[in-house]
Amino acid sequence: MVYEANARVRDPVYGCVGAISSLQQQVAQLQTQVALAQAEIVCLRMQQAASFNTLIDSKTPASTASPPLASSLPDWVQQHKTLMVKNTEELSSNDVLWS
Repeated sequence: MVYEANARVRDPVYGCVGAISSLQQQVAQLQTQVALAQAEIVCLRMQQAASFNTLIDSKTPASTASPPLASSLPDWVQQHKTLMVKNTEELSSNDVLWS
């Protein structure tokens, strides 16, 4: 109750609801950043696997070589990153309302 009263003194219109909304937006931004980092990890692991497969394929006979990874994966990851950055920017622009 004391926090709510102090929040109401600092912000008579929104009170603690404004602080809660701001924290929720920060959580959403951080979740977006985590998802972006996870997408980058997947991309790096796929690149590592592709280079490992290339190394293995160069040392094995052609009849036993594994098929190459899809070349469109980096495009998919880039599209995902673009969307994540766009969502983060939209959340950041909404943050102005609560600052």
